[in-house]
Amino acid sequence: LGKSGHAVSSQFHKDGFLVLEQFFSAEECDSMKRQMQRMVAEMEVPPHCRTAFSTGEQEQLRAQGSSDYFLTSGDKIRFFFEKGVLDEKGNFLIPKEKSVSKVGHALHAYDPVFKQITHSPKVQELGRKLGLERPVVVQSMYIFKSLLAVTPHQDATFLHTEPLGRILGFWIALEDATQENGCLWFIPGSHTNGITRRMVRAASGASTCVEFVGSEPAYDDKQFIPLPISKGGLILIHGEVVHKSELNSSELSRHAFTFHVMEAKGTTWSKENWLQPTPELPFPSLYT
Repeated sequence: LGKSGHAVSSQFHKDGFLVLEQFFSAEECDSMKRQMQRMVAEMEVPPHCRTAFSTGEQEQLRAQGSSDYFLTSGDKIRFFFEKGVLDEKGNFLIPKEKSVSKVGHALHAYDPVFKQITHSPKVQELGRKLGLERPVVVQSMYIFKSLLAVTPHQDATFLHTEPLGRILGFWIALEDATQENGCLWFIPGSHTNGITRRMVRAASGASTCVEFVGSEPAYDDKQFIPLPISKGGLILIHGEVVHKSELNSSELSRHAFTFHVMEAKGTTWSKENWLQPTPELPFPSLYT
């Protein structure tokens, strides 16, 4: 972080991302991994994953349970599973710790280890270097990154603000992220064209809890560049930059902790976003 605020900010605004190697120490990464191990060891399987369903009506109830579990996770710590890891009774078919795809979305508020990382002096200093005046934390996730690829997307599709350009992702590698185990790929400069698609809460009574409005453009694979990063590295992600990750073709895991910040000054958070602040958890200030 030796660079001046101006250098940090201009590089970020040119590319739509910024790589800061060795931002967090190995100890800080290990403390997050250990904390998550403990949480997974103690987790309960959510009710909508447990019962054997047969009729169409019960299947619908299950889907509704699953969507409610997601939609109301903004102010809780919840576990999201890979497909096919639980039998219909909710028993694990593979080791428990390999069954979880991610944990979210309020680790930054309710877990002491992740809260400390999110609000660490280094992060607050970086926010100030980027010129953030009233940053608030909107969500956080621990991502296990098993096999699956993540298709090209823009974070603002899911976290929409008026005006755009107010969402910033902090992506922390808790283990080395390489091309083999699924590092992130970006299209440099792709954050300047706005967004073409939004995920919004569906009207009540709809069959799904969210729906997409607009269309996904076809991206040219050749435009993406990989950003491998060592354990402890931080990638800053502009809300509109196009990024993806390829499947993890290695034997190694690729754990990451990520959180999103919004510049709240002069910004409106969309009422149609899946994630909404609640009386229990208004978006907390990044600066403490």
